[in-house]
Amino acid sequence: MEKSILSDYRELKSIIDQAAEVAGYIWQKGWGERNGGNLTVDVTDYISTYLPAISSPVSMELTLPHIAGRYFYVKGTQKRMRDLARVPMDNGCIIRITDDGAAYVLVADKQVKPTSELPSHLMVQDYLRQTGSTYKATLHTHPIEIVALSHHRRMLDDTTRPNVITRTLWSMIPETLAFAPLGLGIVPYEVPGSVELAQATLNKIKDYDVVLWEKHGVFAVGQDIMDAFDQVDVLNKAARIYLDARILGSEPEGMTDKAMKDVQRIFNLPTVRNN
Repeated sequence: MEKSILSDYRELKSIIDQAAEVAGYIWQKGWGERNGGNLTVDVTDYISTYLPAISSPVSMELTLPHIAGRYFYVKGTQKRMRDLARVPMDNGCIIRITDDGAAYVLVADKQVKPTSELPSHLMVQDYLRQTGSTYKATLHTHPIEIVALSHHRRMLDDTTRPNVITRTLWSMIPETLAFAPLGLGIVPYEVPGSVELAQATLNKIKDYDVVLWEKHGVFAVGQDIMDAFDQVDVLNKAARIYLDARILGSEPEGMTDKAMKDVQRIFNLPTVRNN
């Protein structure tokens, strides 16, 4: 039986086991149809020795100097979340960014090609590293109710702060404002996997922990992959409450501005990301 790198790294195994747990939740919620969604976790702190490449360098067509030499666990392209939940090292891989920050190599466990959304994930990881953030994880998934709201033009009005969709979701239940205090940024539709989508995501993630990809899904960052998942889960719960209330035949009333300000005061909530 082929030996896995996880047999030598107990703490690394716990991080990848957490990614597998989150992948299972995503599948159970219907947010990861077929091979939909992907995730990336910076695991450099859990690898104590240099891991040699098991592949040739693959150009990223961009240079990311702040994550040069770092290791990431990444979901594989065309791999399913439900399979990653069962066998994370057959459906994901560990990559190392080359010393020039312009390419990556596979270092474990098998020849599993990383997600096609790798540019979005690594550009954000590079920004987080550059700014001294303690955030280590990025997540892309397809939460049904949030994506449904992105098909309504009114919800994509981004001319105010908070924007319309954030104000709507915050007003559905106090916990949304308490546990997703930065709300939801909006990225207009871009081709999946494109550098344009990656750059637009990077621009928004400077102000938000969760970004809506119009008519596609969301992209989230967090201290770890569970933290990123939790924020999406909270926001999508609010979107579901909104849509369920609409079924009753009228626009949901929502919490008042005063009620939401009371929540902000009681929880001493930030208005910018606290990394």
